[in-house]
Amino acid sequence: MDTFIIYTALVIIGLALGSFAGATVWRLRAYQLKDDKAHDDDYDHDEYKSLQKLTTKNIANDRSRCLHCAYALKWYDLIPVISWISLRGRCRKCHKFIGWFEPIIELGLATFFVLSYLLWPYQLDNWLEITRLVLWLISGVGLAVLFAYDTKWFLLPDRVSFTVVGLGLASSVLTVMLAADRIGAIASILGAVAILSGVYFVLYLVSRGKWIGFGDIKLGLGLALLLADWRLAFIALFAANLIGCIIVIPAMIKGTMKRDSHVPFGPLLIVGMIVAQFAGYYMIDAYLFGLV
Repeated sequence: MDTFIIYTALVIIGLALGSFAGATVWRLRAYQLKDDKAHDDDYDHDEYKSLQKLTTKNIANDRSRCLHCAYALKWYDLIPVISWISLRGRCRKCHKFIGWFEPIIELGLATFFVLSYLLWPYQLDNWLEITRLVLWLISGVGLAVLFAYDTKWFLLPDRVSFTVVGLGLASSVLTVMLAADRIGAIASILGAVAILSGVYFVLYLVSRGKWIGFGDIKLGLGLALLLADWRLAFIALFAANLIGCIIVIPAMIKGTMKRDSHVPFGPLLIVGMIVAQFAGYYMIDAYLFGLV
């Protein structure tokens, strides 16, 4: 019964925070376009016109709105997934299709919350361990925002990346506090940072920003601090590049993608990190067992 309550709570909280993450993505984009316009940078005029309505209210009076008609959504329009299904994915007022973005990010974060508890590789027998899991879940909200934003616009917003870095730093401190060998734990964290952030920093310098964006370096720092283990960081890096190859190579063979096509690497890093966190220690044990 207790397990059922925990999983139910995780689903509800995940759906609610997924809705928040989806709304945050659009607001971040709206303010990004506003800043671009103010600084005379290139921006999509049609997109700015569509999202401008999200920047006209102060924070105290800010409400989620339809991107087509600016209808201010009521509380019953904001029930995760259920409202979308009941309205058949359309705005209550103008009846234009909202899109699949909202339910996907809501269901995705709810799934992330459930899997995080189910596959968490550490014991939850004290408040420090529980706090580390909570920090991981909160970080998942930021990672969902970064995943969606980079996928849609090939950009990783600094304010979200730095939030993930801060949460990762707090998680790393807990990791050191919980470790029997604290010097070894610190060394492992530094190794993780070198692998997930340092490698890309070198590539950034060598290519002068042509091969990798600086946003990926900041994201890698946050992911490394969350993993806090150089072995998991290596698995995350390998998984991210493997998934990228699985996606890119068939697309290049089909001709739908060219050698100079822009591929957002942030989402691949995030998926690789999640794979490492959930399955990394099983992979390490299987590898070591195979060598014995």
